[in-house]
Amino acid sequence: MHPHELTPAQLAAAEDPDRLPGLADAEFTALGRRARKVEGLRKTTGREIYTDDIVLPGMLHGKILRSTEAHARIVSIDTSAAEALEGVHGVITGRDMPTPYGIIPWTRDEHALCVDKVRFIGDAVAAVAAVDEDTANAALELIRVEYAPLPVYLSPEESLSPEGAAEPIHAPRKSGHNGNVLKHVHLEFGDVDERMARADVTVEGEYFFHGTTHTPIEPHCAIGKLNQDGLLEVWSSTQVPHYLQRELARVLDHDVAKLRVVQPAVGGAFGGKSEPFDLEFCVALLAMRTGRPVKILYTREEVFYSHRGRHPMHMKYRLGASRNGKLLALDANTVLDGGAYASFGLVTTYYSGQLLTSPCHIESYRFDSTRVYTNVAPCGPKRGHGSVQPRFAYEISLDKLAEKLGLDPFELRRRNFMGTGRTVNEFKVQSNGFLECLEAVERASDWKKAYRQLPGGRGLGVAASSYISGTNYPIYPNEMPQAAVQVQIERSGRVTVLHGASEIGQGSDSTMAYIACEELGVPLDYVRVFSADTDLTPVDLGAYSSRETIMVGNACVEACRTLRAQVTEAVAEAWGVPAARVRLARGWAFDAEAPEEAERRLPISEAFNLAEVKFGLLGAVGSYNTPKDVHGEYRGGTIGSSPAYSFTAHVAEVEVEEDTGVVNVKNIWVAHDCGRALNPVLVEGQIEGSAYMGFAEAIFEEQLFREGDVEGGLHTSPSLLDYRIPTSMDCPEFEALIVESVDPEGPYGAKEAGEGPLHPSLPAIANAIYDAVGVRIDALPFTPQRVWRALRAHTAAAAREDVA
Repeated sequence: MHPHELTPAQLAAAEDPDRLPGLADAEFTALGRRARKVEGLRKTTGREIYTDDIVLPGMLHGKILRSTEAHARIVSIDTSAAEALEGVHGVITGRDMPTPYGIIPWTRDEHALCVDKVRFIGDAVAAVAAVDEDTANAALELIRVEYAPLPVYLSPEESLSPEGAAEPIHAPRKSGHNGNVLKHVHLEFGDVDERMARADVTVEGEYFFHGTTHTPIEPHCAIGKLNQDGLLEVWSSTQVPHYLQRELARVLDHDVAKLRVVQPAVGGAFGGKSEPFDLEFCVALLAMRTGRPVKILYTREEVFYSHRGRHPMHMKYRLGASRNGKLLALDANTVLDGGAYASFGLVTTYYSGQLLTSPCHIESYRFDSTRVYTNVAPCGPKRGHGSVQPRFAYEISLDKLAEKLGLDPFELRRRNFMGTGRTVNEFKVQSNGFLECLEAVERASDWKKAYRQLPGGRGLGVAASSYISGTNYPIYPNEMPQAAVQVQIERSGRVTVLHGASEIGQGSDSTMAYIACEELGVPLDYVRVFSADTDLTPVDLGAYSSRETIMVGNACVEACRTLRAQVTEAVAEAWGVPAARVRLARGWAFDAEAPEEAERRLPISEAFNLAEVKFGLLGAVGSYNTPKDVHGEYRGGTIGSSPAYSFTAHVAEVEVEEDTGVVNVKNIWVAHDCGRALNPVLVEGQIEGSAYMGFAEAIFEEQLFREGDVEGGLHTSPSLLDYRIPTSMDCPEFEALIVESVDPEGPYGAKEAGEGPLHPSLPAIANAIYDAVGVRIDALPFTPQRVWRALRAHTAAAAREDVA
């Protein structure tokens, strides 16, 4: 039945009575419901358009020649034979794009194609455009590159050695500095040494997080086209279209006002497409050179080379507490393996320490983090950027401390609950549902009956975390809004929302549609959402740091409320009632005090027409910028600060086969405080997807490179056959439990749900393994080999103690 065929009372009766008791007095009429995604049908029926689906007339196919050396100077590049090959229309090298680029303005250390040296196997050296892929690949074979090999550093230890300092991967930025160090951060809050000295109990440990990558279903793809009027258009599977537009214009010396970036549907990203890549520059320049559209699609192998995944981290932690379990001091030392280029590394170095200070309060905290260049694929942001690794070390440390104190791990966390207010590093927390998260997973897992009570080889583990809802710090500092939305109303009742947010599967387009439905009273199928096109939509900084719901959502609320005020004023004037009595919901405008009276009820299109008669064309804009009081004034205080913080607790149940070392994760219970759940089904999907990724990194995934002088730095498994990710047959049962603590900064109180639920999966599994077999494994991943060796070592050590 069409929405206009239902009266407000009928609509109210059709709703969940516990959630929406009636339209006239309901808090929400569109939000809080299990609504569909606006693009869901297109995706499930295979009708969605991704970048590689786009074919333009006369389009050429591009390919990129990649380095076979991990570290070498480029002596010469001979492209003459490739240029002479029939069907080749363009060949470019680094000398054609000498301007360096990078997502962080202070660490631009990449070139679209290498200029003077290569820094990892897979570094881009040259690119061609030809009539088809076969011809392009043949042209690559004809390009001759002469290299002068340089020392190769495959670990931070090698890079930090005197030899590494003598022949660094990058030139030092400051005199006397090691060029292999991108960033060193040392921050201390409170007197750590004094409090550690008076701690009744301390625990120490060394932890290792391996490298992992994103493995999106869709490989990177880009198309460039130069129009006759000088407009350069680039379609890309990017997460950051406006950042890409800026960097393309800068590197290519092209007027940014005559450069358009369009983001078609993105088939997965998880942070792996959140900065410019070589292919985007190459298609743009090749299109300019050839006068024809050019497409480059990465092979799956190239996706692994492009990487930008999670940093390997070596972490040394010392944690001290009083005998009653109050956390007194944490001393954290971290070395990050950043790979060959900076990427987001400056921010990652801060994130490796700044985000540990909640939900548990620590009286004093010090972290020392160093991000080091190495000759492997560069690392960057992966879901839960920079804070998954330290959370692994910290939550295991808490478990060790609880055991020393004789406390239940839940009780230790409850005793140190920070509540709201300022963290020790001065971040402002205004809502906190962490205790409710603990209670939810404790109850769902039957923790009190099962912990330390399960049969041998089976165990439970708990872990927790918090995460940002958008970063206070834009990638390029400015005073302009961090998000903006434009909303238009049409006489038919249709509402159009234009926003710059990048829909990468997380539901940002849908969230803006739900907000329009809530504020303007239109059915979901009356809303059109257009996003991520730099010619059509306001500037947005992209899909990273879980910023879209809170930042773009607030902007959308502002624009919609401006329009709602006009509509309700016009309708109220026609009815002769106060504007406060006019409600807009489910396709109707009605009098909240007389919802059944026919003369006080209008289809939404008629209400919009009244408003257009009174005010003229109906359109409004909204914008959002972060508050300025959410961080401390110390250097680096803005990095890691956020308008709002989510909170998460996990319990994992595992079964360990002691003869083989195989760890089977049976169940993961996840409770997540997302503020207001604008659409519970989307929140549950994000919770389960996050927990799945954490589980995968704990048990399966590992980004490895060959060691030694021969092919050192070569990726060992750049395919989905060799890089292991779990299938549906490998997954545990996930139970997503939504906790709502309404945050004053979020739209309707909403906070993030896309990244925070990932962090505790890994330490919860580690703590469950200890409960199951009594062995601490502080290095990831928990492969059968690693677990089996740890069990054997534990058995041998126990035997020696018995003999002694």
